[in-house]
Amino acid sequence: MSLIPNRFLFRVCYPCRYVEDVPCEGGDELLDLPDSCRIDGFADMDGRRSFAEVRIAWNEGGLALQVEVRGKEQVPRGEIARPRDSDGITVWVDTRDARASHRASRYCHQFHFLAAGGGPEKDEPFFAQSKINRAQNDAPSVSASDVMFQCAPRTGGYRLAVFLSAAALHGFDPEQNPRLGLHFAVHDRELGEQSLSVGSDFPCSEDPSLWSVLELVRETTEPEA
Repeated sequence: MSLIPNRFLFRVCYPCRYVEDVPCEGGDELLDLPDSCRIDGFADMDGRRSFAEVRIAWNEGGLALQVEVRGKEQVPRGEIARPRDSDGITVWVDTRDARASHRASRYCHQFHFLAAGGGPEKDEPFFAQSKINRAQNDAPSVSASDVMFQCAPRTGGYRLAVFLSAAALHGFDPEQNPRLGLHFAVHDRELGEQSLSVGSDFPCSEDPSLWSVLELVRETTEPEA
């Protein structure tokens, strides 16, 4: 077995499709992103199984994130004090894509969206923002009103839907800065971890130079290495 994961050997620029009508108005679903918005982390290159489907889109209002976890036999579990050890997803976004630095700037954000951990019985979905370790400067704190978050149970799993408004993403400017730094890790106590590119064996949680690139485009294109 190679000591260096195959996904560490190249950097992918993922096109992020423009979807005008998100978040959805009316109805029960916050998001309904098309298949063309799916982000493939190429887990099979390192012999890992993907248990979550992740889709991302954008418009002038912000970023939309949709995650569907499949294959669970247990109900989601979470701890607010330990978000990255809970069932859900952690997302890192750099609105300036400054991958030359190994330390986060004020444009780098860390968000946790948990399927459980909130409420008196710890069985309700929960959202949190946290500081990035070793950051040169911290991103501004986000108001709860600037983030729309929904979690719905599914057979054998659950579905998360998130809309991060432009107000929640310090420096978000699609016209001047259409390339963002992006990393995410879907963590599940039952199924394990699924990450974009390399996993927690590398310091992706604090080193933006290890993040992938998300290019905000008007048309859908194929990922390029």
